[in-house]
Amino acid sequence: MDIHRLEVLRELAERGTVTAVAQALALTPSAVSQQLKILEREAGLPLTERSGRGLALTPAGRVLAERAIDVAVALQRVESSWAEYRDSPRGEVSISTFPTGGMMLLPGLLTRLADTPGLRLVVTDQDPNQPDFAALTASYDVVLADSGGVTASWRERQLETVELMREPLDVALPEAHPLAARASLSPDDVISEPWIGVPVDFPFDRILTSLESLTGHPADVVQRIGDNGIVEELVAAGHGLAILPRYTTRDHGNGLVTRPLRGMRSERVIWALMRPDTAVRPSVRLVVDALRAEAAAFVAARS
Repeated sequence: MDIHRLEVLRELAERGTVTAVAQALALTPSAVSQQLKILEREAGLPLTERSGRGLALTPAGRVLAERAIDVAVALQRVESSWAEYRDSPRGEVSISTFPTGGMMLLPGLLTRLADTPGLRLVVTDQDPNQPDFAALTASYDVVLADSGGVTASWRERQLETVELMREPLDVALPEAHPLAARASLSPDDVISEPWIGVPVDFPFDRILTSLESLTGHPADVVQRIGDNGIVEELVAAGHGLAILPRYTTRDHGNGLVTRPLRGMRSERVIWALMRPDTAVRPSVRLVVDALRAEAAAFVAARS
């Protein structure tokens, strides 16, 4: 089977439509369909089937798409080994980040790698309320993600995951609130307060769920907002308490303060996500190593 046609099948498995595959591979949709037909003849089994107005993978197609990842990883390892022999890490590495992750890590990362010959970093920020950061790995070499742990979607896509840092999540409250006089807060202290929450099932929402479980009382969520900046303003104006990240919340002087939660784990994990074949590129490994070093330095400076 032709490796380029295997790549087309893999892209269909990840992107979902012939049109999306065509755009990603700079082909026409008819060329993509033709490559899939040829691959099906080579494989000797039906690989796709009609699903509405598009194509879906058959069970055989899904198995072969998974094996196509193995092929891509093997080829990338060969290319990377040769590149390491021939050159130092170089070329373009694209990075996708959510806003607060970028605030913490990107300035130092760009400084660390500024003098690396032949290496160019291209950074973009994404909506922090991504339903699934994993989908971004189809378009970016390194994706910074915010999650409490490795998700099922990351495992299904066989992504390489590197934990970069852990950021405590604190309770934000108006600086004139009676609880602001305390150095830390317990679940019982705060559960009866009105809350500015995040969309259901997003990472910070699990902290409110834990508060409910520990206290046996429901949280009174009066608003659900995805943008941390808006949440800060609502808290400062006295409309409720919120769960916000410690390092990137504007504490003091803007009408709100933050206090740690005691008696429960309250943190988020910042990850680097990559396709497995992308992860073995020397330039990508260099960037991820620099991200880990920057994350460690960032946390140490605030400990």
